[in-house]
Amino acid sequence: MVLNLDFDTILVWILVGLVAGFFASHLALGHGLGLVGDVIAGVVGALVGGFLAGVFHWSITIVGHPILSAMLIAFIGAVIVLMVLRVFNASGVRRRAYGS
Repeated sequence: MVLNLDFDTILVWILVGLVAGFFASHLALGHGLGLVGDVIAGVVGALVGGFLAGVFHWSITIVGHPILSAMLIAFIGAVIVLMVLRVFNASGVRRRAYGS
């Protein structure tokens, strides 16, 4: 398998990651993570979503719109990643309000 990493492919990954990460962070956390945080959440979510889709042998296909199919897989993976991070962050040390 040859992975072609040209500028167009990387740009599509960033855009898919941005959209998926934006929606996933707002759904899972209630707020965004910023531009870079949303892109990272979306790209990591795409990797996790793609891995889980391969393990469980399921696919989401929107006929004629492969980019939307990729965004949906990335969104599902990003929600899973952010929910896991939220669980581990909530079990840690409680943050105190600034100035109290």
